[in-house]
Amino acid sequence: MAVETTLVLVKPDGVRRGLCGEIVGRFERRGYELRGARLLRITKALARQHYAEHRGKPFFGELVEFITSGPVLALAVRGEDAIGGVRGMMGATHPRDAAPGTIRGDLATLLGENIVHGSDSKPSARRELRLFFPDGLLP
Repeated sequence: MAVETTLVLVKPDGVRRGLCGEIVGRFERRGYELRGARLLRITKALARQHYAEHRGKPFFGELVEFITSGPVLALAVRGEDAIGGVRGMMGATHPRDAAPGTIRGDLATLLGENIVHGSDSKPSARRELRLFFPDGLLP
């Protein structure tokens, strides 16, 4: 396995519900390292870039509206097989399908408000990390 860095977003519902510490703690307890963290309001332009692969799909507008509806905690998480490992910790996209013990299985209730986003591949992680950490990450 390779050491990777991936993007995690604690979405507006997670920030609003005060779950940032719980989520960061889960990653740290698993042994992942935080290489960057930013609390920000995502602009519509950044949201459209972030969700570019979904442009033209019926739910694109809803994705943009939700991710821009409140503050988001952007995290750069690093460790062995971080992309797959973090996604496994997040659980299935739909909370009803997410296993207990996963972030969504334990904390989310709605598909449209499912607490977290994580990069799904190495190319996505590179692209998304550049969007949310344009000044780079900790060495």
